Order: sequence, then C-alpha cells, then structure tokens
Amino acid sequence: MAQISILACGGTLDKDYDPLTGELVFGHTHLMELLNQANHTLHISVQEIMLKDSLLMDDADRDLLYQACSKTPNQQIVITHGTDTMPETATYLANRAANLAQKTLILTGAMRPFKLGQSDASFNLGAALMAVQHLPADVYIVMNGQVFSAHQVQKDRSRGVFLANTEH
Repeated sequence: MAQISILACGGTLDKDYDPLTGELVFGHTHLMELLNQANHTLHISVQEIMLKDSLLMDDADRDLLYQACSKTPNQQIVITHGTDTMPETATYLANRAANLAQKTLILTGAMRPFKLGQSDASFNLGAALMAVQHLPADVYIVMNGQVFSAHQVQKDRSRGVFLANTEH
C-alpha cells in the first residue's frame, strides 16, 4: 500500500479558540486527532509546513509548499489549506505540476475550525484521502464532497462552498 503525505498549511481547519483573547489562533495542527478519530488503515505521514491563515499567504509560502511537494517521495499528497486562497495555491502548484514527477496533489480544508465542532473538516479530509488514491496525477481541490480541477474552481463566499469555474 502506498504511503500518503499530508502537508499541513494551517487555514481554518487548524484554528482554535483562545479564551483569553477571544480570537481564533494556531497552536498546532489537529490532523493527528482527526486521523485518530477516523479509525483509518492508511499509511500516512503528516508534515507541518506552516500554520497560516491563507489570506496571509504569499508566493514565498506557496513556493515553500511546492518544495515540500517536490521533496516528498510519496506520489499521493493531501494538502490542508485555508479556503480563502485555496484556488490561488492550487493554480500555483498546477502551473508547476510538470516538475512534480507525476504526483497527485489534493488541496482541502474546512469552513469552520475542527476544534469548534460542527465542522466540515473530517468530511473534507476523508474525501481528500479517498480522492488522492484514485485520481490521476494532477492538482485538485476537494471540498463539499466534490472534486475540482485546480484551474476550474472558485469559492462562492456568499454560500460558503466551492463551485466549478468553466471560464478557464
């Protein structure tokens, strides 16, 4: 069985409530807790690349993620990422996919922090783990139970969902 790399970049999925400040903050990734709850039987490695709100990400951060994708020997990679700029990062990676040695990259995240409950984090992570095992090499976003090509997706902020964008 192939090993799957999960690269954590932060985003809403990994945010937690700080009762002293009343703010949503990053402490550490919650991926191990999510995976333990899932009772999965997959071979998974988890690497924390950064814990950042995606609105604060820039191309230097995206290049750091690209380098991590390049360096992992695993062909199947799930990336947890904030939803606000997920399409931009997916496009950044897809534009460099020729250099990623036939790897399948899936970006996913959550609209509500995992630690606050009533989150879509578990559903989206499970869908991403299933998708990465079955999709051909390329870059995708998996959200809301759907798979989107990196170049044909947008976030509908008014509804809090991702939609196919056929303009590209």
